[in-house]
Amino acid sequence: MVDSQSAPVAQPAGPGGALGVVETRSIDWVPDEERHGKVWHQAPLWFLGNFQYFTIAVGFVGPSLGLPLGQTVLAGALGIVVGTLFMAFHASQGPVLGLPQMIQSRAQFGYRGVIVALAATIFTYIAFNVADQVLLAQGLNGIFGWNETAVAFGAGAIAVLLAIYGHDWLHRAFRWLLYVSLPLMVLVTVGVLTGHAGGAHVANQHLAFTWAAFFAQFSAAAAYNITYAPYVSDYSRYLPRTTSARALIASVFFGASGSAVWLIAIGGWLALKLGVSDGLVGLRQAGDHFLPGLGAAAAVLSALSLVATMGMNAYGGMLTVLTGIDSFRPITPTRRIRIVAILGLAVVWYLIASLISANAVATVFTALTLMLYLLVPWTATNLVDFFFVRRGHYAVTDLFTPSGIYGAWSWRGLTAYAVGIVAEIPFMVLPDLGGWNYTGPLAKQLAGTDIAWLVGLAVSALVFLAAARTTDRAGEDAAIALSEQQLAGV
Repeated sequence: MVDSQSAPVAQPAGPGGALGVVETRSIDWVPDEERHGKVWHQAPLWFLGNFQYFTIAVGFVGPSLGLPLGQTVLAGALGIVVGTLFMAFHASQGPVLGLPQMIQSRAQFGYRGVIVALAATIFTYIAFNVADQVLLAQGLNGIFGWNETAVAFGAGAIAVLLAIYGHDWLHRAFRWLLYVSLPLMVLVTVGVLTGHAGGAHVANQHLAFTWAAFFAQFSAAAAYNITYAPYVSDYSRYLPRTTSARALIASVFFGASGSAVWLIAIGGWLALKLGVSDGLVGLRQAGDHFLPGLGAAAAVLSALSLVATMGMNAYGGMLTVLTGIDSFRPITPTRRIRIVAILGLAVVWYLIASLISANAVATVFTALTLMLYLLVPWTATNLVDFFFVRRGHYAVTDLFTPSGIYGAWSWRGLTAYAVGIVAEIPFMVLPDLGGWNYTGPLAKQLAGTDIAWLVGLAVSALVFLAAARTTDRAGEDAAIALSEQQLAGV
């Protein structure tokens, strides 16, 4: 049943915490003797992942549609809470299986069928880094006059280096950046709350509550953290197998949600009180108005945090690319293939971002809305399978062969995913995308309120639950027992 040529390979890997050690593993299984790290490390990782000015821009969505500040903050907070719940539950899969997220998804979609989810995931990684590069180049040029090409190249180089060194270096870099940037953002926030950061009601604003604007801000915030779902367990897979799932979920949830709610609120304030359309420029204005030099320092640290997040995206993108290749042509995970994949992704996002103008950043946000539609049916299928169907029990070795218990193409997951996408279409609200836009017939009846992803979430979950009733439980139990024996002998 298990193809030994494509089964997970235990390679010697350098000590987890050793400085200067390039990570060896990529899409392969992490054995127990290499597990390391602490649960609390997840909180600063995901806190900083959202502690940069891309998050501030998410708070611009409500004000751009005329939503008042209080309702923008409320919608953003609710969206973040909902989106982060899904993200945090995915994190708990890492220690249980010791695998990247998308390898685990072969259990729902099949060894080759997972390519459907991989396509949506890789587009998300690239879209994020394209947007990040554009925002960095334009923001730092607008504040300091730095050359946009030099900024883009330098940011990409640092991101690539972080991704190459891998898991432990990403954790380490995120923690140190958080320690330095947190006090500065606290001071900026104090300035905002005490009225010393400047700002006044911007003229010609017509603010009023509408459900369409509220749900647009809610969905944008939910999408922001749901898009982390395909790779959140990539950063928890080195934790010991005995890690408390409850503690891990809480660490990821409070880390990722705390910074996001905070900066979305700051973004709404900057948009409505300063009338800015660039988060970095607004951050500098507010900070410098409170304390000379504070805004510039906060802007630089926020930019560096965004560069680190680009490294995270490059790392996750590498795992996705290698999973896709391995699904059709088995590969041996090595340092060299990791580096080649990361460099290839960097070239792609750099070239795309170089062709995007200032006005095209909105197109990227629209593309991310589309990714929400595409990723939600996957996350529903994956979580239902892990927590309600298979309850965390998988034959790890069978995830590395098309002839295993999960097959090459799994009709259950693929059907749930497809039906979820189809169910979303009548409810979709896609703003301008290259001169094209779409509002579904049922969304029109809801005055443009976007609930498509909620529909897709519910439909995919229910369809997969129904389809899973035909699962060969006895066959899977036997495969799991055999897999555990093989892994113990690795």
